[in-house]
Amino acid sequence: MSGYAPSEAARRSGFSLDTLRYYEKIGLLADVGRTAGGQRVFTDDDLSWLLLFRCLRDTGMPIAHMCRYASLAREGEHTADERRELLQHHAARVEDQMRLLQRQYDHLREKIRFYERLPSQEREAEQATEATRPGV
Repeated sequence: MSGYAPSEAARRSGFSLDTLRYYEKIGLLADVGRTAGGQRVFTDDDLSWLLLFRCLRDTGMPIAHMCRYASLAREGEHTADERRELLQHHAARVEDQMRLLQRQYDHLREKIRFYERLPSQEREAEQATEATRPGV
């Protein structure tokens, strides 16, 4: 069987080997092939799933929702509407999180600008030293 060794699948997906094993154990990643010696072999289809799981995980989708999505996908095309809805709800949560992060980022940048407007301690120390020198 040709495909990707677990270490290569981990490298390409950005998941650890432990995560790949966990995803397979809970049924998120299903039907991973095996060599005659029992080593897992990942296909391009498996990697496509892993890239989707990476996106969903990185955007905060709970593992239970990821499992639900994968289960629906395996059931067939008649679940397309439910899968779309699941992804739409998740996208709405991601948009809310992005708006929150933007507000927090703006606040952080304003605080940085506040500190940039303050005289630096180094400049203050130089000014204090110059003020104590005779003839200045």
